[in-house]
Amino acid sequence: MALSETKNAPAHHQSDAEIADDMYPYLRRYKDGRVERLMVSAFVPASETPGATTGVATRDVVIDPHTGVSVRLYLNVGAAAATGNTLPLIVYFHGGSFCTGSAFSKLFHRYAASLSARAGALVVSVDYRLAPEHPIPAAYEDAWTALRWVATLSDPWLADHADPTRMFLAGESGGANIAHNVAARAATAEGDGIDMAGLILLQPYFWGSDRLPSEMDWDDGDVFAPKRVDTLWPFLTAGMAGNDDPRLNPPAHVIASLPCRRALVTVASKDVLCERGCRYAEMLSRHGVRCREVKLMESKDEDHGFHLYRPARASAVELMDSVVDFINSNRSVASSIVSAETEFLHVPLRQSHSWEATSKGCKAALASGPDREVYGRPGSRNGLVVRRANPPTSGFGLMLGRSPSLVQKGPPRALSTEKPLRPSLLSPGQRIFIA
Repeated sequence: MALSETKNAPAHHQSDAEIADDMYPYLRRYKDGRVERLMVSAFVPASETPGATTGVATRDVVIDPHTGVSVRLYLNVGAAAATGNTLPLIVYFHGGSFCTGSAFSKLFHRYAASLSARAGALVVSVDYRLAPEHPIPAAYEDAWTALRWVATLSDPWLADHADPTRMFLAGESGGANIAHNVAARAATAEGDGIDMAGLILLQPYFWGSDRLPSEMDWDDGDVFAPKRVDTLWPFLTAGMAGNDDPRLNPPAHVIASLPCRRALVTVASKDVLCERGCRYAEMLSRHGVRCREVKLMESKDEDHGFHLYRPARASAVELMDSVVDFINSNRSVASSIVSAETEFLHVPLRQSHSWEATSKGCKAALASGPDREVYGRPGSRNGLVVRRANPPTSGFGLMLGRSPSLVQKGPPRALSTEKPLRPSLLSPGQRIFIA
């Protein structure tokens, strides 16, 4: 059996009367127990022959034959061949809201291969079990198993080419949630001293029972309006947890405990999850004990998952550039060195943390609202650098896309009638201070 067959089974055409759970655009579960996945990407086989365009070789490893937990390794052959050169190690968790996707699918294979090629890194992409067949916490357990396996450096590629002092956990959407929770577990006694250079969360899936200001602007008819997002976590956990589950709505003490030395959080301005990601980054900046540098980047006029569906878009290229720069940055984590060709707004840094936010839309929202007291009293701010990013304004991703009629046709350009999720909260040239 191919490694992807358990995840991308052919759809069964059923009548609406037989549907037990309609989690469109991801899947439908029928009363007879069958699951129809609506977002399926073609299986891509691994090849130890380097790709003609990427120079990346790939190989699959089954870590646990009992659960089927597997990984695909991506080795940048050119970077590995450099004399005395060990590579950054990226443990990557694919997105798909815990219920779709595979490390072996075209969508996520393409991204992981590109990341390895661009960053000169060894990428380990984890193929974890999916809900609803395997409710949460199965995905977390699989991810933890994979991280422990990576830490042993028992695979020849890892032993010969990986630099364990430059290990990053990365993921998008549900995969970013997994990366956070695995990092939090690594901070406990179970972590056994696992070293973690950085955490990379792309449009992370965090949620909660209380609405944030930007979430008030969504219409109930949108594909993933807040009311629909509310139903996802109970479904993924087989009804065992609600939206204030600390794995989904992490408390300050958990965020403070993360063992990573640096963190990059990226959000998309038209994504319903945008403000959640911004608040997470802010909380990590304020409370992180070991995390001494936090960067936040917002992609303007983009939606959830845009970088996966249109990787050649200027905004997706900019996002990849930011991830690559973060991985290969050699700057001091207590400084804020920026590109001379990028326009910045500066607020003096305080204490020893470094905070860099490339967001126009999130930061003013953090200065008010019900959680203001969580972030400290006025004057306790560590410092803020805001980059003004101006990527193209057309197109949007589909993982949490807003137009039901477009979901199965691939990622289209934004309709002329498409209204922004919310106006930018930080106008050009505006200086802000977060209390």
